[in-house]
Amino acid sequence: MLNTLQVLQELNESSSFLKPLAFTLLAIFLIFLYTWYSSTKTTTQKSSPPPSPPKLPIIGNLHQIGSYPHRSLQALSQRHGPLMLLHFGSVPVLLVSSAEAAREILKTHDLAFSGRPKSTIFDKLLYNYKDVTSAPYGEYWRQVRSICVSNLLSDTRVRSFRSVREDETKSMIRNINNSSSSVLNLSEIFVRLTNDVVCRVALGRKYSDGEGGEWEDV
Repeated sequence: MLNTLQVLQELNESSSFLKPLAFTLLAIFLIFLYTWYSSTKTTTQKSSPPPSPPKLPIIGNLHQIGSYPHRSLQALSQRHGPLMLLHFGSVPVLLVSSAEAAREILKTHDLAFSGRPKSTIFDKLLYNYKDVTSAPYGEYWRQVRSICVSNLLSDTRVRSFRSVREDETKSMIRNINNSSSSVLNLSEIFVRLTNDVVCRVALGRKYSDGEGGEWEDV
């Protein structure tokens, strides 16, 4: 009898502790539910997203892209319209397939679409998007672009590297002539020419001078 009373007393004490905890958890859940519903309703009222085909978890609409992506996208646009929202994995992609929609985006709303996608890799490699190719559109990007154009892409600067381009072009022609009896991969040759010119201009040495494939690894 004494043991039964002790058990009942312990249950009463534990229930008196659990009641406030359960009430707190319930209140937190209701607040979270209300916040989620309010944000969803506000987003829906503010903007109506373009039509989108049904997607799968994780992969999104990737399963709808076949061996010929341009044909798959054309078929999807014929069903869902010239402005369509796709999801490649977790990345939303806006598909524009008409001249009118493209003109609207590129001319009327060009500032809204002038940004660049962000990623952790570019954030680390490009010093928090300070590079001219990754910086968001704005005053900083305009200043960096102006410096880049005036110091790297001006007529005077381009002419100053004429000897480098001529030397590398002559070297390429000489190598092709010496290897005329064998099969040549012209794509690889032109890529190497471009890399040699860029490396000589930027670093003072040729791409093909790398020993043990060190430049190719880079």
